[in-house]
Amino acid sequence: MAPLRIGILGAARIAPPALIKPARKVDEVEVTAIAARDRAKAEKFARKHRVPRVHDSYDALLADPDIDAIYNPLPNGLHGKWTIAALEAGKHVLCEKPFTANADEAVAVAKVEARSGLVVMEAFHYRYHPLADRVVEIANDGTLGEVERMEAWMIIPFVAPGDIRWKLDLAGGSSMDVGCYTIHLLRSVAQAEPEVTTASARERTPGVDKWLRADMAFADGRTGRITNAMMAPPFLKLGAEVKGTKGTLRVLNPYAPHYFHRLTVRMHNGRLKQPHFPRQPTYLYQLRAFAGAVLRGEPIKTGTDDAIANMRVIDAAYQAAGMEPRQPS
Repeated sequence: MAPLRIGILGAARIAPPALIKPARKVDEVEVTAIAARDRAKAEKFARKHRVPRVHDSYDALLADPDIDAIYNPLPNGLHGKWTIAALEAGKHVLCEKPFTANADEAVAVAKVEARSGLVVMEAFHYRYHPLADRVVEIANDGTLGEVERMEAWMIIPFVAPGDIRWKLDLAGGSSMDVGCYTIHLLRSVAQAEPEVTTASARERTPGVDKWLRADMAFADGRTGRITNAMMAPPFLKLGAEVKGTKGTLRVLNPYAPHYFHRLTVRMHNGRLKQPHFPRQPTYLYQLRAFAGAVLRGEPIKTGTDDAIANMRVIDAAYQAAGMEPRQPS
């Protein structure tokens, strides 16, 4: 089977680690082209990362018959628009998280996907790593007894003031950037959808959260909490905890475990389990899953149904905190 040929929308910083580097280790994939608003920037990017072709515009990239799929790492507010455009052009899409600006836009993308018969996958790379699989398994196989409480947190101490993640018109905010991970992890662990009961936020500028905490409830009585922040000194905090009637699971850095991680399961009877996992990049697992879905119809864990559900919780957290959900750019 011929390699899956992928084009990149925009010369984003995330593209090399998320796509270009892992593609060199996946024989089924080739990164063949890039387009950016500034052709000179695209050409510089292409030279540095050995991308063969540069297009003058996003539309020209989508019209390229030698491209099978699109990687969409554009600003949040542009995810939905250009994912739909890629589908309409007959391209499969690997779209960076968060999937869209809000849940309504995610539904719109899913409708086009259903009509096209193409693959759309949200790039929650952590979910394809064996560590995430094991966390979900332990939380649901009875090891911890009856699960009562789940928490997830992702706190980044510094994001540059001019970073696009602070721009409201590009659907920015900490809940869109790091918070979408905590919500996704909580939902994955629970294997169910939560109701946001309360939330509070701190704004950096009007409408743009730099810190948000949301409490959640599940239909079966379990409770949860997510905390996310950017520009929240002094420490980097990445983790999750699942408490059950027989024990507690704690995981350090489930979001990028190839850099560092620790999974601890402490039972009430004193037994301690500490599984170890490979240090291969999460992005490598993700790219293999995307290629498998496109080339062989293999199932994915972060398709459009999952993306819609995640965006609904993000929207609800904003509303519970007295803020408005993001809007497309």
